[in-house]
Amino acid sequence: MSEYDLVVRGGQVVTNSEVFNADIGVSGGKISAIGLNLTGTRTIDAQGMLVLPGGVDTHCHIEQLQEGGGADEESWTTGSTSCLVGGTTSVVTFSTQFKGKGILEPLAEYHRRAKSAMVDYSFHQIITDASDAVIWEQIPQIVAQGVRSLKVFLTYDALSLDDRAYLRVLAAARRAGAFVTVHCENYEAIGWMTEALLASGRTAPKYHAWSRPRMIEREATHRAIALAELVDQPIQIFHVSCSEVAAEIAAARHRGLKVWGETCPQYFTLTADHMDRPGFEGAKFMCSPAPRDTASQEALWDDIRRGTLDVISSDHSGWCYDGTRGKKVNGADANFRDIPNGVPGLAARLPIIFSEGVAKGRIDLPLFARLIAGNPAKLFGLEGKGAIAPGYDADLVIWDPTRKTTLTNAHMQQAIDYTPYEGQEVTGWPVTTIRRGEVAMQDGKVQAEPGSGRFLPRGPYDLIKPTGNLPNGFDASAFA
Repeated sequence: MSEYDLVVRGGQVVTNSEVFNADIGVSGGKISAIGLNLTGTRTIDAQGMLVLPGGVDTHCHIEQLQEGGGADEESWTTGSTSCLVGGTTSVVTFSTQFKGKGILEPLAEYHRRAKSAMVDYSFHQIITDASDAVIWEQIPQIVAQGVRSLKVFLTYDALSLDDRAYLRVLAAARRAGAFVTVHCENYEAIGWMTEALLASGRTAPKYHAWSRPRMIEREATHRAIALAELVDQPIQIFHVSCSEVAAEIAAARHRGLKVWGETCPQYFTLTADHMDRPGFEGAKFMCSPAPRDTASQEALWDDIRRGTLDVISSDHSGWCYDGTRGKKVNGADANFRDIPNGVPGLAARLPIIFSEGVAKGRIDLPLFARLIAGNPAKLFGLEGKGAIAPGYDADLVIWDPTRKTTLTNAHMQQAIDYTPYEGQEVTGWPVTTIRRGEVAMQDGKVQAEPGSGRFLPRGPYDLIKPTGNLPNGFDASAFA
């Protein structure tokens, strides 16, 4: 009689701390043993391959509701497919709020839509309107339901919070035991720069980067951290684009604050020059914060190695290039202000970071595993995810470390009709993706069934508890 349901045999196992040759025994969807000469009902040969923890993408937009009806073009079925072909098995996506309305109804609809997922999933709750009902009544309700992170934007007309509203969200999170993630760019400065650029006739996609230079991101990050320090509320800074912003995070951590930083593949591979293409073509590379330059890319690798930035997400925010719903929603001659910004990247995340990081000698394998799985799972309280260890979910990726692939949109298997990484050669590729002990993808073909993903409710966890250091010892969050 076989001891395990599944054995992944003979691979080079990559944990968050070491690399070694071993078999992995799986029973009941969980890792039961790591050793040698294990036997199982089913065996997968991983000789010559790496065995990585399934990717955990804690910042991606999938089938996010849009004001006025409908949702993003990337559905849970196509988004899950793209995740699995790229080696990602768990995601945290976004439930939105529309200004003047609450958060309970959109969250219920998002739960309904996510029932077609093939990856395991959880949610961040976006807060765009810090009304009394949302702050005092609804946030505690959703946290009790397992949605334990809130997202705030310090820019965008439809999303931004001013400092007072941001403080109210921080205080609500502190009371409820939730985590806060922040998009840091200065709303008023971007608006001022945009008006000046358009008035001067500078309307092409490349001026998107001009409208939001790095000091606008740096200032907002400094302010976001200072206000979080006032409340004593842990935060993560999303999509850090440059080392000047990482320096703000490093300084805060040096002071003992609970502040974390995330970055994304686009900031290692794209630059502002990609937006400087003829006609409308540059719109394919527009995202916020904007990509910088090659010197910024190398500096970010230093921040990764120092541990200042410890999560790499996709920030998949896909808009089709053609058609009337995506980048051209306001016409193929729209000025940069009116072009939806965001780039797709669910399937590209692991191959790009492995190729640019591990294959080029910038990082080692355990750090790679932490960046794409271990750290995001730990930071967001995804219990049983992000590691290869007994008792964890058997989320595994069998990875060919030497396979060279020239990226095309066909490889992405997404709803979005382009990839900004078209034509880029990568070294390293996922061969098999295993989700909770079941083969979900093999050789680029998804085998999981829609609806087989599971919601991941998140309970309280120590990492995001406040430090207890308050100005004058006064906890203002109890009163405001």
